[in-house]
Amino acid sequence: MDITVHHQGTPHQLQLSDSATLQDLSTEIEQIFDIPTDNQKLLISPKPGMQKAPFPPTPLSSLLALDSPKFKITLLGTPAKAIADLHQQSESTRKRLEARASALAAARRAKHKSSSSSTSTRTSGIHTLSSSSSNYTFHRLLPLSYLPRPERSLEFLQRLRDDPGIRAAMAKHKFSVPLLTEMNPAEHTTSESRTLGLNRNKGEVIELRLRTDAYDGYRDYRTIRKTLCHELAHCVFGPHDRDFWDLTAQIEREVERADWKMGGQRLTEQDFYDPGDWERVQSGEEVIDEQGWTGGEFVLGGLGVDEAGDDAGRGGGSLTRREVLARAAEERMRKENSKKTTEDA
Repeated sequence: MDITVHHQGTPHQLQLSDSATLQDLSTEIEQIFDIPTDNQKLLISPKPGMQKAPFPPTPLSSLLALDSPKFKITLLGTPAKAIADLHQQSESTRKRLEARASALAAARRAKHKSSSSSTSTRTSGIHTLSSSSSNYTFHRLLPLSYLPRPERSLEFLQRLRDDPGIRAAMAKHKFSVPLLTEMNPAEHTTSESRTLGLNRNKGEVIELRLRTDAYDGYRDYRTIRKTLCHELAHCVFGPHDRDFWDLTAQIEREVERADWKMGGQRLTEQDFYDPGDWERVQSGEEVIDEQGWTGGEFVLGGLGVDEAGDDAGRGGGSLTRREVLARAAEERMRKENSKKTTEDA
């Protein structure tokens, strides 16, 4: 049985026995591409679609539509060595930034001994955080290694972590988040809407939709930052109640006020910018999240899906998507009526 597998835009010919199963195909891929089975995802078209580990022992002859003109197998995954190199690079970057922050903090203490007990200072309209605020940040950044160009996503996550407005807000509210990672758009998109973010267990992990649906670019930075403000508010409040929305609005104002770079600079010329992003959130086409997600266990390498194989955005006790959209519509109507009453007065 001759099968063509496409990986990173290049076709590769594989030869298997007529009785080979999906497990056999995964084993062959691991030997040829050096991609561990747990990191493999096979997009098989036209059917059966996306296949993930653990792969069942289903005969390929009954699973694949080999005679279809649309038949294609696309392998998503990164070799083990590349993953190890990425983790090593991330750790090296973290240590370098920590050393730099420590040196800067020591210099500030030597220069301003009289104000060493102050948590922050304001000079010429610029808000500078003290060294104690280094605890209130994202302690680890993790892009999805099985998607194209994970190094770009790492740069985007670093930009969010180092954003002056985000740093100031996290220091003020004493938010310390162990892991900031990206969300796989394919696993959080339905025919009804797209989910933009997720907060697990009140700040244990925050996931953000960085990429466009086709993985060919990145979304509007300010929209992603607004989503991050929303997810940070879930570190305090789980349900989308009045207290939650008040805190979200407060964090957004603090981030905008402390953003002395006024939006900073572009991450790369490949950034995707769509000024209608946030308008789609307000119209309900895109959903920020389905409340703070509580429970389960976060497993690296299985981002977006918990151990039971369920969508991690559907934690127990959360509102349904329809209820979230209904509440959003009610809130918009309330604001419109309030505005109309003010104008009439």
